[in-house]
Order: sequence, then C-alpha cells, then structure tokens
Amino acid sequence: MFSEPQLSPVPSSVSAILSIPIFPMPSKSTSLSPTTSHSRTSTITSNSYLRSDVPSPLSPPPPAPPQSTITENYFQQQQQQQHRQMKIGKYFLEKTIGKGNFAVVKLATHCDTQQKVAIKIIDKSRLDPGDHKKLEREIAVMKSLIHPYIIRLYEVMESKNLIYLVTEYAANGELLDLLIREKRLSEPKAKEKFRQLVLAVEYIHSKSIVHRDLKAENLLLDSQGNIKVAGSYLSIC
Repeated sequence: MFSEPQLSPVPSSVSAILSIPIFPMPSKSTSLSPTTSHSRTSTITSNSYLRSDVPSPLSPPPPAPPQSTITENYFQQQQQQQHRQMKIGKYFLEKTIGKGNFAVVKLATHCDTQQKVAIKIIDKSRLDPGDHKKLEREIAVMKSLIHPYIIRLYEVMESKNLIYLVTEYAANGELLDLLIREKRLSEPKAKEKFRQLVLAVEYIHSKSIVHRDLKAENLLLDSQGNIKVAGSYLSIC
C-alpha cells in the first residue's frame, strides 16, 4: 500500500508566516512534502496564468447617435421634401406666411422663373353670400391696379372648394413690424415711406377706387424696403 511520506519539521518562524491568509512562496530553508509543494505551486501557477492570459480592456467605440435623433431628422427631411412637392398650377408651395378667418397665405415659387410669390388660399365653404360678393369685387379691383407701390395680383385659380390668389411677395413683411423693431424711423426714411404711400393712394383714387382699410398692417415692404399697399378689400366708389 501507498505510504504517505513524513513531513520534515517546519521552523517556528515559517509557521508564523504561514498563519497569514496569503500564500507566500516558501523559504529556501523550508522543506515541504511533495504533495504540499505541488498544491501551492499549482495555485500560484494557476493565478499567474489567469492574470497574464486576460487581455487588456479595449477602449469603447464612440457612442452612436440616439435613435430618437435619427428618427426626428428623417421625418424633418420627409416633411421638407413633401412641402417641396406640393404644387398648385405652376407654383411649388412652401411655408405659411399668414392666416385669416377663412384664408391662409403661403409662400410659393414659380416652377420656371423661380420667382417668389404669395398665394392666398380661400376656403369657399366658409364664405357667406355677402363675402362672395366682396371677394369678387376685390379681385376685380386688384386686377386693375398696376403700380410700383401696390401689391400686384398676378393670377387667380379656382377649384371646387378653394380659390387661389397669386400675388406679389413682400419679402420684408409689414411696416408695423419695422416700427416695432426700430421704435422710430429716421426723418429721411419716414419721408420716403410716406411719399410712396401718398403716390399709391393717389393712383388708387385716380381709378375711382377707395382703400377703406389703410393701416400699418396693410402696408408691406418689398426686398428693397419700398412700400407695397395691400388690404382685405378695395372698394369701388
């Protein structure tokens, strides 16, 4: 039968070290049995192997953009493309630049000339008989007015439910916005705006027409800052 070999005596100094729960390498003066030596050697070798075999952690890849951002950008592109594709006659519709009780005004671009225009889209179902007569009169009056300081009516289109008034586009908005933004106009600038307004009104009166709604909201400014008279209704005297 197999007989376990006897262990050589361990010095007392080594015994104190071995009582610590860390497994140090035995000193050269210590004589251990083959079994004990093999066990400790295996433990140290195993731990060393695990430490040396574990690869160093790699740097993480850059974070991908959130899915919500990708989706939002996609839908914005789709909406912009859809707006560019909306077409009425020879015009591509763009953003909304005005709203009223029964109408909306859209910025649009002519397909061939790339000229910017404003298209007033009127819902006929919201007009009563009195409004229909006023609208017909407005269209007739605007067609007859051709002046550098009056909004020009280029074209009228009609469908079953809607009427489209294609007019000149005043890129700088209302005179009221200019007054709010600048608080007050310089004397030369005010004189020039007033001169243009007087010339426009004089022309309207020469056509036996009265503008019955003159106010800062109906005085528009083109890209050069010139007055452009607009209004809801122009009435024949």
